[in-house]
Amino acid sequence: MHAALVARPGSCIRRLGGRRAGEMQFTRFLRNRSVSAAEMSRHAGEQTGARAAGRHVVAVQDSSELALGSRRARAGYGPVGNGKAAGLLLHPVLAVEAGTGALLGLVSMQVWNRGAGELAPRRQRATANKESQRWIDATKQAGAVLEGAASITMVSDRESDFYELFAERPHNVDLIVRACQNRRIEAAQEEPGLLFAFIDAQPEQSRFEVTIPAAPGRRARDAELAVRYAPVTVRRPLNGADPALPETIGLTLVDVREVSKPKDGSEPVHWRLLTTHSVATVAQARRVVDLYRSRWVIEEFFRTLKTAGFDIEAADIGDPHAMINFAAAATIAAVTIKQLVQARDGNTDQRLSDAFDPDDRPILEAVSAKLEGKTERQRNPHPKGSLAFAAWVIARLGGWTGYYGKPGPKVMRIGLAEFSAIKYGATLDVHDV
Repeated sequence: MHAALVARPGSCIRRLGGRRAGEMQFTRFLRNRSVSAAEMSRHAGEQTGARAAGRHVVAVQDSSELALGSRRARAGYGPVGNGKAAGLLLHPVLAVEAGTGALLGLVSMQVWNRGAGELAPRRQRATANKESQRWIDATKQAGAVLEGAASITMVSDRESDFYELFAERPHNVDLIVRACQNRRIEAAQEEPGLLFAFIDAQPEQSRFEVTIPAAPGRRARDAELAVRYAPVTVRRPLNGADPALPETIGLTLVDVREVSKPKDGSEPVHWRLLTTHSVATVAQARRVVDLYRSRWVIEEFFRTLKTAGFDIEAADIGDPHAMINFAAAATIAAVTIKQLVQARDGNTDQRLSDAFDPDDRPILEAVSAKLEGKTERQRNPHPKGSLAFAAWVIARLGGWTGYYGKPGPKVMRIGLAEFSAIKYGATLDVHDV
């Protein structure tokens, strides 16, 4: 099924199966009660952990809603999108190599169907009984799955800014969390101060330029950022926090904000980043900012899973258990496509084995030789055995000429479908035809 999803990304089981027998095989697999998203996650995590051994890894986590439409609300799906639609929620963790930005694979994922019943008020429930527990669970899973890495930094956005995450992080995982709560902090005066007012009062310590990536409705742009940083001692919240948690936690706050208003009218960048990393110099502050910017890979990943690749929200699966399994399988396949998109320029220094089987190498090399032209620009510029070499081949099969722009997820998924057909043909024995 993984091979079918990578070769023919989409949400139609009939098309993925190819023939009636394949359709029924996949349908039975997804509906089988012995099949679970948790087991798929465990298997994918084992592979990623092996690739991450000895590397400095950024683990990026986030959540996304898979809105599946009103028909499925009657079929047992819970509400998403403020209750305006029905569907599932997906919370993956992706492993990225610090420095190169190479996508190493899926660390873990949680896929769940929200219950439709009423819940007790948020402050009356323990964190373990809230959806926010997923951030803690994912962080602990990253510490276990990536234990062979040289270092692990978990990066997450504002939704993960809650006290328990900092208090319960594994010893081998550092955190970078974009602050959302204007927390109480220890101060020189008797009354505690507030986090945001404290950092706003600090003097600017440096400036540097970064490229803000493009997003829907926004072009990529270069931005000048002013940086401030200081150690802070965060106090336990007065309401809702477990009294058994420590009264204070020592962190560092790195504040970066865009100096001038963007010409395209978009909102200026302003990130307040709480981190467990030690920050005593401008270079260390800059490193925290660069690690946080790795978070963008998960936004592009969600785009691949939805509009740019698998169109998973169009899946016509009425059984929530089967749909959870399908979402998990599609998540793993989407990582493969995203790896190819990232490897296309040869900047990630990834091996072919990060996304392909060893038996695929001679086929890729043979296809590359057929696709290469006479000019330098028409030749595969990447070394054999690298993922970049494979990405060039897949992009060419997907219709990319090498001259106009860079191949994205749609081109890669078309190319993978073509490669799958070539691979199938190469394995046929003449007597089988």
